[in-house]
Amino acid sequence: MRIAVTVKQVPETGDVKMDEVTGTLVREGCESIMNPLDLHAVEAALVLTQNHGGEITVISMGPPDAERALREALSMGCHQALLITGRAFAGSDTWATALALSHALRQCGPFDLILCGEKATDGETGQVGPELAALLDVPLVTYVGRIVEVQKGKIIASRYLEDGCEKIEADLPALLTVVRAVNSPRLPTLRGKKAARSAGISHLDESQLGLDPERIGLRGSPTRVEKIYRPQITRTSRIFHATDEKKAQDAVEEYITFLREKGVLR
Repeated sequence: MRIAVTVKQVPETGDVKMDEVTGTLVREGCESIMNPLDLHAVEAALVLTQNHGGEITVISMGPPDAERALREALSMGCHQALLITGRAFAGSDTWATALALSHALRQCGPFDLILCGEKATDGETGQVGPELAALLDVPLVTYVGRIVEVQKGKIIASRYLEDGCEKIEADLPALLTVVRAVNSPRLPTLRGKKAARSAGISHLDESQLGLDPERIGLRGSPTRVEKIYRPQITRTSRIFHATDEKKAQDAVEEYITFLREKGVLR
């Protein structure tokens, strides 16, 4: 069974900053980690290969430093890693990212299964997985909380919805996006870390993927950030100092009036 897992290197949640001019994330000077939800996708792939055999290719798109996220996946047990990198990809939105990933997956495939985290913590869109499935023309199952069974060219998974669970059967190859409930990611072993440190990671740029520069990066991204602002929280209030019985009574009456105006009391 050949499995591909897409991962992303993201800033630590507390370090996320936006460039107010370009509308893109500022990554310089921020501590970066593998997207936490992608760890669950990696773990799901590892469990499947343990049960059914096969190999895992982990793929990311980003600057050369994104190798760190790939090496973390290798240290957990993935077999090979691929990084899509180059200045032409800078500023890519979800669609341009999915386009580049789809070309890489076709070039390195075929794969029986593609696993993605539900979303990335820096953008919170959850769009890359579904867009990737559309570009590859494969069945899509989102919000997977449990992979029930894989056999005879099919996969059965349970989706976690707001009002319950939904069990879905899909033909392979397919793409699944997983949620946190699917598993608990393992910690890398010391042997795994040593092997990952010296492992080779393949690099691909836009020319090797056969991509038109006009369709990737900031120029090829249809998403536009029109405005960035910080919401201002303002509260108007009145303070009553109930220093005697009359002032305490006035405060209570004022509070009751306020609640009536808001429709809390009648």
